[in-house]
Amino acid sequence: QFFVFCHGLLQLSQLLVSGYLKSSISTIERRYGLSSQTSGLLASFNEVGNTLLIVFVSYLGSRVHRPRLIGCGALLVSLAGFLMALPHFLTGPYEYDHSVASTLSNTTDLCQPGAPGAGANLSTASCPPHGSRENHEVLLVMFVAQVLLGIGGVPIQPFGISYIDDFASHRNSPLYLGILFSLTIVGPGVAFMLGSAMLRFYVDIDKVSSAEVQLTNKDPRWVGAWWLGFLVAASLVALCALPYFFFPREMPKEILLPVLSGFPVVLLRNLRHPVYLLVVLAQVNISAMVAGLATFMGKFLERQFSLTASLANMIIGAVNIPGAMVGIVVGGAILKRFQMSLRQCSALCVLGMLLCLLAAFPLLFLGCPTQKVAGVTHWDSSGFSHHAMACNARCRCPERGFNPVCGSDGVEYTSPCSAGCSSLALRPDGSVLNYTGCSCVRAAGTARPGPCGTGCSHLFVPFVVLSCLAGILASTSHTPSFMLILRSIQPEDKSFAVGIQFMLLRVLAWMPGPVLYGSAIDTSCVLWERRCERRAACRYYDNTLFRHR
Repeated sequence: QFFVFCHGLLQLSQLLVSGYLKSSISTIERRYGLSSQTSGLLASFNEVGNTLLIVFVSYLGSRVHRPRLIGCGALLVSLAGFLMALPHFLTGPYEYDHSVASTLSNTTDLCQPGAPGAGANLSTASCPPHGSRENHEVLLVMFVAQVLLGIGGVPIQPFGISYIDDFASHRNSPLYLGILFSLTIVGPGVAFMLGSAMLRFYVDIDKVSSAEVQLTNKDPRWVGAWWLGFLVAASLVALCALPYFFFPREMPKEILLPVLSGFPVVLLRNLRHPVYLLVVLAQVNISAMVAGLATFMGKFLERQFSLTASLANMIIGAVNIPGAMVGIVVGGAILKRFQMSLRQCSALCVLGMLLCLLAAFPLLFLGCPTQKVAGVTHWDSSGFSHHAMACNARCRCPERGFNPVCGSDGVEYTSPCSAGCSSLALRPDGSVLNYTGCSCVRAAGTARPGPCGTGCSHLFVPFVVLSCLAGILASTSHTPSFMLILRSIQPEDKSFAVGIQFMLLRVLAWMPGPVLYGSAIDTSCVLWERRCERRAACRYYDNTLFRHR
């Protein structure tokens, strides 16, 4: 029972490391200027190390000291977690464009018609020669960490489950495994909650004093302390690894493995089985969707409903993931209550999916068009059609400046300079109250700092309710689809068939899923940030395209 307790904690903290990346992905994109395709590849890269080794390690099964190997794997996962946080300590402080001359920089992004090129003191010079190299180092460290995370995770689940199953009484074994299984679903939920807590802190909390930080966490330039969560999660894994080095090897009943010559025969026998193949393909489709959603759902909520990253994670961790757990439990309960045949199992799966589609269909329409951004998504007759707008031509704005302001006419501008604002009013604490004398803004000619936001807050609750309902309905088919697989194949092939199933899910769903989602999201971008002639993170999306795709 102590082993089950330890293993539950270890699985929870291991999932905390891998799930936390998904909760902070939009923040890491912004901090290091990544496209969603790159971040999607990063999020799914731990499956690479995992897939390469899982068959080999499962084959080793009974010939090794399993608890000790789990302990080593856990230490590797912990190392990977610390490596994920390393880029924060390798790179300098996060830089963004300001209006107020702060202690960090004496530049400003107001409209300065004076000397030629006065406004050019902002972003044009910000391309140090080591900039792009630094970025490659960051990516390299993170991709290596993800591979190590995958490799370290290999022994944890299979060995833990077989160890428990070997030594638990037959009556208790399903209970223990049920506890572990439920924890693997709780894990990502806890990870999103951890993300929600950590992203409230400013990224350079250890490098600059809080007085120097002029951003609030509602600002689109805000970057939360993404690295803190990795340190927390990695420390937990390291703690959980320690007891494993003291469990006995203890193997009373030796299970002889069948000779490997039977391997291709069994493989073909399973793959030719139509029920098995169809159910696995169905699971591949739904898993690819879940993998993509888990990675980018937070980013979607942030963009569609103008939420902070912290709140978006809170919603996913507190609403969507518990909803999926409810669905899995309900599906299992229906199976147990009505003692279903295979045909009824497949009918239940189909019904769950159809109802899920009905609940998800309105989500296509629950959202708002992109906010009006001058020169990006919005042009009007007063000379906005040219790249250098007539109203701010005298300002000589740097092309890459990004410090959004919202004009009193409800149009958003990428910086105070592009709105033609010439002066600003400060609050007592030194933050900007508003900008005045803005030649591009109609009527009053004032602008307030920060984006205008999408006028979508009233659609947010219906969206969360429907997406949660769709998740519950879809996950009711989880258990019946597993039963279809376990009951349709020959008993002696059972563990091998489940192994092939997870292999196929990894290769066909969990790896490509986030990358495909990320690429689709990238195609809906309307304004890219440029860093040293390199396309970096996306500033503005076409919200309607983003939602539909």
